[in-house]
Amino acid sequence: MNTDGIDRRRLYYVGNLSIFMIGLGFAVRANIAPNLQADIFDKIDLANSAALVGEALGITFTGFALTLLFGSALVDLVGMKRMLLLAALGYIAGSVGLLVAALAPIGEAVHSVVLVSLLLTGLGWGAVEAASNPMVAALYPKEKAHRLNILHAWWPAGIVVGGLLGVAIASFGLPWELNMLVLLLPALVLTWMVASSVFPVTERVASGASYGDMLSELLRRPLFWVFWCCMFLTAASELAPGQWVNISLSNIVGMQGIVLLVYVSALMFVMRHFAGPIVARISSEGLMFVSALAAAIGLYALSLADSPLLAFAAATIWGIGVCYLWPTMLAITAERFPRGGALALGLMGFAGGMAIQFVLPRMGAIFDAAKAEAAGGLENFAQLSPALQQEAVRYASVESFQSIAIVPLLLLPVFGAIWLYDARKRK
Repeated sequence: MNTDGIDRRRLYYVGNLSIFMIGLGFAVRANIAPNLQADIFDKIDLANSAALVGEALGITFTGFALTLLFGSALVDLVGMKRMLLLAALGYIAGSVGLLVAALAPIGEAVHSVVLVSLLLTGLGWGAVEAASNPMVAALYPKEKAHRLNILHAWWPAGIVVGGLLGVAIASFGLPWELNMLVLLLPALVLTWMVASSVFPVTERVASGASYGDMLSELLRRPLFWVFWCCMFLTAASELAPGQWVNISLSNIVGMQGIVLLVYVSALMFVMRHFAGPIVARISSEGLMFVSALAAAIGLYALSLADSPLLAFAAATIWGIGVCYLWPTMLAITAERFPRGGALALGLMGFAGGMAIQFVLPRMGAIFDAAKAEAAGGLENFAQLSPALQQEAVRYASVESFQSIAIVPLLLLPVFGAIWLYDARKRK
């Protein structure tokens, strides 16, 4: 469809590619984390190399959250095209920077290069979310839930491709730096596609609403902040366990965590394409209620998994539950608060991005405390036999997963009440 030089289908492909790129980046960072530790941080500070890796990976989420917070307010001014170009260039510069760090003599300068490079990819990640979500909302104003779910299906697709390529690179003994070339290719293609496309204005600009109107839409409507808090909880139900499942299940079940991550991501990619028919039957809020319930059941089941078969079964329930959470929350925001524009969507993404910063350390603290409890004290853990150590780790994993399983349950009364209220209102 072409209107005033705007090719809606091409722009939708641009959005899909941009989300695919950030999913690919998520997998690439997971792939190269051990290599960064062994090849760079062990040589800089062996005693604190794990902490340095955590700092480096964490700065990506910081860049993501900050860009969403400020970029979503600026996208109306700078335009979607410039924002997406900045995103692609951030990934290109970040990938090249990590290649330079891998080849340079080890020292504090290399440490700084790694941090700056990962920060740039985080900024690019946030810029993608700041531009792509309002772009799709503007292109498909009557299909927001369906189209945003399909758009965000390309996030798990990127994880699947990046995860499998990372496994292949490691299995064949190829240099880990090839992961950076994997990430460079879609960033270069995205740069070309964005540069050669015409973009629409955001819904806020198209409606003639001012920045004052946009802020008023958010400040005078308390329901937006209820949904903002819900976004924190929905992201915590998806992102935090998604990171933690690799740590716990690799120890308990004896399988590579990346295999489970790839499986759940493939499941999410397929299911997000069917959000439209589901929303048409039970509404966006109804879908959120059902999803939160399945996420809670899946997380609790994951805490009890003690074999690959049970792990896959539990992960299937959890994956079905969390599949629609992020994109449907964005769709609800776009549908209910259209005058909030890109700022409303950006604030929702900011809440989701910050959730992992708060929840993962809490899960880690619960895990450490439970492990020490099971071992009769942390100093006794090293003295235990491997079998008893494994049992302590399993107990700690159960405790940490069961603690996070409570989070999606908190969403049930909120979405249940809104779902029932809207249903009665429509009668």
